[in-house]
Amino acid sequence: MQVNIKSLVSMTEANQNFSKVARLVDENGIAVILKNNAPRYVILDYSKLQEDEIADNQTVEDVSKMILEKHLKAFEELAK
Repeated sequence: MQVNIKSLVSMTEANQNFSKVARLVDENGIAVILKNNAPRYVILDYSKLQEDEIADNQTVEDVSKMILEKHLKAFEELAK
């Protein structure tokens, strides 16, 4: 995952000014909260999460279709 440096926020700043974190997510789609100068939490736009889940489900369907096509004869024999 590549993170824009402008999306980094310290834990203290996030705690004291959450509206800034929300604004960063609105602008960049993501915000990374640092704890002890290390990335600890990721906040992202919910619609982006849904897009990723749809893409993952599509990938699973594509892979399962490929496996089924590749081993169709074996599955037909097992079905007998």
